[in-house]
Amino acid sequence: MKVAPFIAGRYLFARKSHNVINVISAISALGMAIGTAALILILSVYNGFDKIIKDNLSDVDPDLAVRMASGRRFLPDSLIGAIRGPEIPSVGRVLEEDVFLIHEGNQAIARAKGVDSVYEHDSGMAKHLLLGEWKLYDGDLPKAAVGTELSNKLGANPNFRSTLSMYYPSAQEQFSMSNPAASLRHKSLLVGSILSVNAEMDENLLIVPIETLGSLLGCGDEVTSLELRFSEGLSKRDCKRFTKALRTALGPSFTVLDRYQQNSTLYRMIRYEKAAIWLILVFVVLIVALNIFGSLSMLVIEKKDDIGTLRAMGASDPLIRRIFVLEGWMTSLLGMAIGLVAGVVLALLQQHFGLVKMPGNFVVNAYPVVLQWGDVLLTAVSVALIGLLVALAPAKRHAA
Repeated sequence: MKVAPFIAGRYLFARKSHNVINVISAISALGMAIGTAALILILSVYNGFDKIIKDNLSDVDPDLAVRMASGRRFLPDSLIGAIRGPEIPSVGRVLEEDVFLIHEGNQAIARAKGVDSVYEHDSGMAKHLLLGEWKLYDGDLPKAAVGTELSNKLGANPNFRSTLSMYYPSAQEQFSMSNPAASLRHKSLLVGSILSVNAEMDENLLIVPIETLGSLLGCGDEVTSLELRFSEGLSKRDCKRFTKALRTALGPSFTVLDRYQQNSTLYRMIRYEKAAIWLILVFVVLIVALNIFGSLSMLVIEKKDDIGTLRAMGASDPLIRRIFVLEGWMTSLLGMAIGLVAGVVLALLQQHFGLVKMPGNFVVNAYPVVLQWGDVLLTAVSVALIGLLVALAPAKRHAA
């Protein structure tokens, strides 16, 4: 039997002569439990919102996007045959450009995204449909899908068969100051659907058939990118292996962007926000843990006689200090264990049953929660280290 842990355990659960020490110790353990549970719950809720954002982006952005390194348009026919295979069953052609819009006298500038039937079939945009029908052709008649914010600005509605006009400067026509409109190409199409992805994207979202946008730009069959989606069931390792091989095969003239690289700023911001939340919560736990400093200092003072007895029996000063460090650390570990169990149970209940509902109108009814065991491990290590650091100071000061 090890002496230090045995005596520390006895001190932890034994009644003290001064009841205030018991109260402070209980408050310390309870505070550590609440702080630990709060860390797990808040990080899990953040993971839930993070998952919603990433799921929405996965409906809009492909697994891989192939673009020219120079940013210019290119003819895709030779690339499509080389790319398509078991890992990539289909390749979508995309043409993007800023265009000027007019609808019923309302004007706006939007980033038009011309897509083909592959995008229409394989993307998850149908899940974000608010009005109309997710279909870019009605027979031979082209239609546009518009984001909610952009549709509000233009007053566009698929229930009314009003025409949306797209304008773009013509490369063949000479610009005339007396008649600027003469140097503009224009195409008209109906609004077929209203989509909602997120507030920022909905303000600039315009999806049209690639043939219509290509005719407006006068670029023929050229595209700005190819969108690749992996076949279902492909492992992450195989996806990374294919991406690496594709980059090597295409060479420096093309860039192959994965989903993270397509939205690197957003994903980096998400990571930074989560790190900031973790730091704030850890600081709160540190403040709560200072109660252990007070209770341990009072315990050392109360046990002066026991310290003298232990020294008389041959106990060294390092052993005595280790007893009180372990006693303070056990207090924090006890609170941490209770908090871990409570936090994990509450997070799992919310994740599977949605007990706490969200106020107002949102894409989900209850607070989204995704419990990640990495967060649980990080929380346990953080709280354990804080408890150890707080226990070291009074033990070294008073038990010497």
